[in-house]
Amino acid sequence: MRAYERFLKYISFDTQSEADSDTVPSTKKQLKLAEELKNELEKLGARDVELADTGIVYASIPASKGAEERPALCLNSHMDTAPAMSGKDIKARIIENYDGEDIVLNEEQKIVTRVSEYPVMKSYIGEDLIVTDGTTLLGADDKAGVAEIMTLCERLINDESLPHPELKIMFTPDEEIGRGADNVDYKRLGAAYGYTVDGEAIDEFSYENFNAASAVINISGISAHTGAAKHVMVNSALLAMEFNSMLPEADRPECTEGYEGFYHLDSITGTVESTKLEYLIRDHSREKFEKRKEFLRNTVDFLNRKYGYEAFKLEIRDSYSNMLEKVSEHMELVENALLALKESGIEARAVATRGGTDGARMSWEGLPCPNLGTGGANCHGRHECISVQKMDKMVEVLERLVRKFA
Repeated sequence: MRAYERFLKYISFDTQSEADSDTVPSTKKQLKLAEELKNELEKLGARDVELADTGIVYASIPASKGAEERPALCLNSHMDTAPAMSGKDIKARIIENYDGEDIVLNEEQKIVTRVSEYPVMKSYIGEDLIVTDGTTLLGADDKAGVAEIMTLCERLINDESLPHPELKIMFTPDEEIGRGADNVDYKRLGAAYGYTVDGEAIDEFSYENFNAASAVINISGISAHTGAAKHVMVNSALLAMEFNSMLPEADRPECTEGYEGFYHLDSITGTVESTKLEYLIRDHSREKFEKRKEFLRNTVDFLNRKYGYEAFKLEIRDSYSNMLEKVSEHMELVENALLALKESGIEARAVATRGGTDGARMSWEGLPCPNLGTGGANCHGRHECISVQKMDKMVEVLERLVRKFA
């Protein structure tokens, strides 16, 4: 079975995760795909197949003859889709031999993927492109990665002549809400290093990501009747606006790229009496990242002194760290990946991910784990798509890659 055929099956499962849930996994519906993958791995002949209570699927493929003593290599993708848009009842279609022009996803609702807005579409000219009807996301992030790993598993199990170390396969839930690596049993997994297959462009390989934190600022005001508010009312919503105005205007996601970090006002809710600001703090540089957090603390201290009481209460929580600090100790992971891509005819480049992956968390837990692309684009929205041919190519890359560790 080709990777895209598996992918079309997997996207029939609604696996959207839910940030506000306190269950593990965050949504029970993710377990339906997990059960499907468990059954499929067993039918393929994988070893030690398990669906853990946490929703993680584990499996092993024994090393090829002569590679039994090599360290085990993990391949990981996540099963959930982003809460940003529905992943239920996905209506996918394949555009054969895509011509590089605008794509009408839904004529009735006038939903069009315009090349002027998504120039990446030009990289898919001549390929067979899987798209939606514009009412849901597609789920290439990351069911494409799941499908590509599963297709590799089938190939390796059916052809014992292909050299590879013992492979540890792991599919996780809840990556999209930052919990994908929370419950990994590293002893159960038993891998020395690994790769996540969770990027977009197939020619982009990543072993750097943001250092990340979240900041919550609760602002207390003083409510009063508007007719008698003079020298009494303190409007917490206006204090929130003042605080935000003190942050560097250019340090926002919409103004930054590459290695430039940012503060992102992710949510604001409030009244005169109480307002809550929620920020994301991001930077690739550890030094700059710590300075960003300190800047928020100093700004809160300044405003509290200005208003003469503790109007602002700040809580900062670190989310994940740059995997570069850990992967740099195992640069063979980088060299082997770039070489496997090159041997597959892909002129790849290493890029710094402007986000995070399960691999970042796992790297800091002792499992160095860079990230490979899947061949998809425009993830987390209605314009998400993926190429049939690029999925096939990614399976080839993975096969060449695992050979290098045998």
